Amino acid sequence: MDDGQDGSKRNARVPSTGVPGTGLMAGAATPAPPRRRLRTLGAVGAAFLAGAVIGPVIAVPTLQAWAQDGGRAETYRLLSLFGDVFERIRAEYVEPVTDRDVIENAINGMLQGLDPHSSYMNPRSFRDMQVQTRGEFGGLGIEVTQENGYVKVISPIDETPAARAGVRPGDIITHLNGQSTLGLTLQEAVEQMRGERGTQIRLTIRREGERNPVEIAITRDVIRPQVARFRLEGNDIAYVRLSAFNEQTEAALRRAISTMRQQAGGNLRGVVLDLRNNPGGLLDQAVQVADDFLDQGEIVSTRARRAEDGQRWNARQGDIAQGLPIVVLINSGSASASEIVAGALQDHRRAVIMGVKSFGKGSVQTVMPIQGQGAIRLTTARYYTPSGRSIQATGIEPDIEVLAARPDPNAPARDREADLRRALRNDGEGGARQQQAAPPPPLPPLNVPQSVIDRVVRMPAEGAPAFDPARPETDHQLQQAVQFLRNLAAAPGQPQRRAQR
Repeated sequence: MDDGQDGSKRNARVPSTGVPGTGLMAGAATPAPPRRRLRTLGAVGAAFLAGAVIGPVIAVPTLQAWAQDGGRAETYRLLSLFGDVFERIRAEYVEPVTDRDVIENAINGMLQGLDPHSSYMNPRSFRDMQVQTRGEFGGLGIEVTQENGYVKVISPIDETPAARAGVRPGDIITHLNGQSTLGLTLQEAVEQMRGERGTQIRLTIRREGERNPVEIAITRDVIRPQVARFRLEGNDIAYVRLSAFNEQTEAALRRAISTMRQQAGGNLRGVVLDLRNNPGGLLDQAVQVADDFLDQGEIVSTRARRAEDGQRWNARQGDIAQGLPIVVLINSGSASASEIVAGALQDHRRAVIMGVKSFGKGSVQTVMPIQGQGAIRLTTARYYTPSGRSIQATGIEPDIEVLAARPDPNAPARDREADLRRALRNDGEGGARQQQAAPPPPLPPLNVPQSVIDRVVRMPAEGAPAFDPARPETDHQLQQAVQFLRNLAAAPGQPQRRAQR
């Protein structure tokens, strides 16, 4: 990486911190110094936990005090109820249970009852999460969530045991080594899937289109996902696939662009940034990746329960693509941090978004360590694109829709954020406060000749070969993105851009 070219921009940023289990996490309400990330989380989220929500103020002091006392009394009654149930479990449950297990389960239930992305991490799982965000962890290599009590695969990570064994997005893991996952918390299931390198685990999977359960044996390994995979398409189009947003992502992106610029000898016509099936990750990495392609303007903002806890990130001078046109590929597996990048580049019309609508996870999770007791992952804010759009439960709509395969009327639609139980609503869907806010302005039109847009083929030809990851020519969405950039470069009146060497 060229430090002389990049240093001023990188050091000027004020990143937030976070980690995704399956989504985006942020740091403290007060921005931390650059590169501290999770190590600054000792004090994160304090502003979100101070005080209670108070309704309309009653002018008569005695009535106000009575209302507050009544609220406290109700809280005490509920805590007493919790204590009664806790004692009954300890005394009467059919098998002995530890106090720690009961309390941790109660905490998990309290958090998971809020939304699909809030949860409790015991000390072990908290350490595992910290390792994962550094870009190296042990296990199978799959991003998972929970649905109807079972474990559901969001996406296998490229070049991992799960991907090589044939695990697919949307698979439902019903059994681990013959034991049902029904009744396990998501964290318990994840812990069972992790283990020593070289050990084997057997997954029983329920898969759409398969009449019988699918049995897959996977040998665990140390997972070091190659977060940025890149290559030149025909010596004129730079292709970069980002599979996650961990601490290595932005640096890997810069190395990829620099390497391909040298390989192309100054002949680049455009960049394809592939964010398909990228489940998200660190907020500061999403901000930096978007910043790498923008010279100015807002990248993303967050709005929390209190207005003063909101944050905003702006781009600084410097575009690693040096003005070359960009296509960003997204699909229903593109979530959270991926949607921040796509939304920022779309709103600034810095890139053309191609593919199908994204997952729609527009919430931020803050990791709040608890001294000696792990941490909680709590949803603390929604994030907004530069134009003021909340994409929670709605997703990013592509500028040009391109399907990966021909429509199959019998194929079920892939789940998105809006389909998850207890998912947050988009804050434009109701409520007096939201209804008073003006809707975000419409996006400006694409600065692309209509003749170039018209040449995009929206779906594969009938009888086209099925997608094979080892054969890029079978990737219809990628091929349309590459051809779109070439057609754009050749269009009359379009500047013949070339990357500077």
